[in-house]
Amino acid sequence: MIESVTRHAGSGVFFELVAGCAAGLETLVKEEVEDFGGQEVQFSTGVVRWRGDLSSAYRCCLWSRYASRVFLQLDRFFIDKEESLYRNALVIAWHDHLTEDTCFAVSCTLSGDSVITHSQYAALKVKDALVDYFRERTGQRPSVKTDRPDVQIHLHVEKNLATISLDLSGESLHRRGYRDKSGRAPLKETLGAAIVALSGWPKDPGTLVDPMCGTGTLLIEAAMMFGDSAPGLSRQYFGFLGWLGHDENLWQSLVTEAIEREERGTQKNWPVILGYDCDPVVVNAARKNIERAGLDEHIKVKQAELATLWPPDNKGTLLVNLPYGERLSETEVVSQLYRGYGRVLRRRFQGWRAGVFIANPDLTDSFGLPWQTKHRLFNGSIPCRLLTAIVSREEPQDFQWQLKANDGEEKDNEFGNRLRKNLRQILKWAGREGITCFRVYDRDLPEYNLTVDLYGKWVHIQEYAPPKTVDPQLAAARFDSAVRTVKDILNVRSDRVFLKTRERQKGKKQYEKKGDQRKMYEVREGACSFLVNFTDYLDTGIFLDHRPVRERIFRMAKGKRFLNLFGYTGTVTVHAALGGAASTTTVDLSATYLQWARMNFALNGLGEVTNRVEQADCRQWLEDCRATFDLIFIDPPTFSNTKKEKRVFDVQKDHAGLIQAAMSRLDQAGLLIFSTNFRRFKLDEAVLEKYEVTDISRDSLAFDFSRNKKVHMCWEVRHTL
Repeated sequence: MIESVTRHAGSGVFFELVAGCAAGLETLVKEEVEDFGGQEVQFSTGVVRWRGDLSSAYRCCLWSRYASRVFLQLDRFFIDKEESLYRNALVIAWHDHLTEDTCFAVSCTLSGDSVITHSQYAALKVKDALVDYFRERTGQRPSVKTDRPDVQIHLHVEKNLATISLDLSGESLHRRGYRDKSGRAPLKETLGAAIVALSGWPKDPGTLVDPMCGTGTLLIEAAMMFGDSAPGLSRQYFGFLGWLGHDENLWQSLVTEAIEREERGTQKNWPVILGYDCDPVVVNAARKNIERAGLDEHIKVKQAELATLWPPDNKGTLLVNLPYGERLSETEVVSQLYRGYGRVLRRRFQGWRAGVFIANPDLTDSFGLPWQTKHRLFNGSIPCRLLTAIVSREEPQDFQWQLKANDGEEKDNEFGNRLRKNLRQILKWAGREGITCFRVYDRDLPEYNLTVDLYGKWVHIQEYAPPKTVDPQLAAARFDSAVRTVKDILNVRSDRVFLKTRERQKGKKQYEKKGDQRKMYEVREGACSFLVNFTDYLDTGIFLDHRPVRERIFRMAKGKRFLNLFGYTGTVTVHAALGGAASTTTVDLSATYLQWARMNFALNGLGEVTNRVEQADCRQWLEDCRATFDLIFIDPPTFSNTKKEKRVFDVQKDHAGLIQAAMSRLDQAGLLIFSTNFRRFKLDEAVLEKYEVTDISRDSLAFDFSRNKKVHMCWEVRHTL
């Protein structure tokens, strides 16, 4: 036996005490223990030790915001096997702590290099020793109760050193009593409190906003700090309540003190504390938790998307526990959410303090913010980071193209002259309209059969495969010359120029990937941000010619139930959602495109609660659908087929049935927009006869596509009144 702790509580009696906590919170717990009167305070990973009287132990149970459990050591001794554990536990004066009428339980934790390898068997040996102790002295034995026993005994074995303690907390201190145990709880209250403390908010408790508050843990813990509320005040159970050494008078005096402090806290001038979440079910759960915590007068929670987040005050603190993303597909979406969140901060919350808690340290740079502090924390076994910064007041500037002058000795060739002429007109128009992705050359000259598109600061050049009558070497020389001319006039580096060759695709080949670089670039279109890929697919992820249609839907979508069939990468859906759509549904058969859509949603701060994504054949989905929509957009492929269902879709043959099926899901006062890029397309007479149809093809073409009137056709379709 190494030491025996003083047996009875009383004035001036000191105990060896231990507080357990999550890794990374030791310093916070140490500071608390010192405030509670602890002496000789030391800490190691997940553990804070001190010598203190019963008051310091009770205060830790009642007031610690960061500790998980509080232990009072009974004995420590060396062991070599389970039997030596039994022999040493048998000599502990158990009658000082419980009687034969006391219900008890024994728990056990083992370090990785313990001489004992089975925690349940080790706990059983301590239980046997305790029972035999009483049986030998009284002929009776206390009973075991695993759920909330009168006394909880804890055994910890590290290497060959065993420590037996009373668990004064009884159950984890993160259980404050305000959260519904049946709800999903990804963030323990103790960790939530630590996040609030390390964010710096308690030192400057101004306006506090949690834009993705979940069930409200961060907000409640912050409010409890500000209101000086003891975290354990609402708990109905502690492990010391059935302990013989329990001092009820001391405990009640501490509870009375805590109540008085909380009442004084309610009289303070409270800051604005706001929470938002896109899920109405979660918002309702948060409100119930806040009400149970008695803080409904001080915390307000509303349903809202991250995309709609605006500062409620001139300055304050934004604090958020962001989604983690455990699988690769989830990580891709989470990465874009972090990027979008950083953009929201930089553009709307300049001068605010920001704190973000993330579980993937590799994504730290996704926000585009210069972090001032980076705290290493753990959520269970998951390594996490708490990042804090003051958001810069510098407004980000959009990239501006500057044309290289042609007043030198080398003059532009025929292609260069046309490109420069186009650029002068289109860049002026794009700057005036705030457009950053547009076409500057569209096969204007027969000898140069290519298109040139600008996406922010990147150039996308597509060559259309020449007919077999054209000499391949001559065609290649012309294309190389054109590429050099584009680089020269735009004064752009090669790493910002992407080349592609388009040719007629047949059968399965039309779906084949062109590369596997998986590199995404962010571009802006109006209020929306999108991800584009210049290398892996035939198309980039945005159909530039549909820009006016997307803008049209943005203006019309407010309050509407929006459906996007053949949704591709969800760009039209993003416009509808940011335009204020009440809900959106995006349907596509391609898992790749729908994952891309999810990333676009996340990038724009849009959640999938009100923005549903459905992987399905659009025609089959319409047959199964029973919902009604106010606004529907359909932009089907010219031709497609599927391997599994062996379905073939031909836009000319099948569009009438598709439109009629969609119109059956359209509200009587709703609008359907149908578009196609098939140049020889003709709208079926049955559609024209049955519905009110308006051709908006001319209005749906922007200035940069005005040289090619046949780039697409577009109609508005309504029910006949």
